[in-house]
Amino acid sequence: MAERALSMGASSPTLRIDKYLWFTRLASSRTSAQKLAEEGHIRINGRRVERSHTIVRAGDLITFPYGQKVRVVRVSSLPQRRGPAPEAQACYEEIVVGG
Repeated sequence: MAERALSMGASSPTLRIDKYLWFTRLASSRTSAQKLAEEGHIRINGRRVERSHTIVRAGDLITFPYGQKVRVVRVSSLPQRRGPAPEAQACYEEIVVGG
């Protein structure tokens, strides 16, 4: 059991998907990010998310609806707060915005 606790502590930093989307300004509010997740509209690395507390790590690929389009971003880093737009945009790499 102690080995498992050590390996869990040594893992990479994480952040809830709803907080990540809100902090990076990919969602207008945390409530809307929670709703997207709980309705199953978000995928992380191809897996459908149904919980707003699903974790995100640097390197993950997030796919979600954005208006009438589908947006795909790669997590570059995890933000500490909901900062200004340039700070938020530095936390992800845009892969696809398409319809």
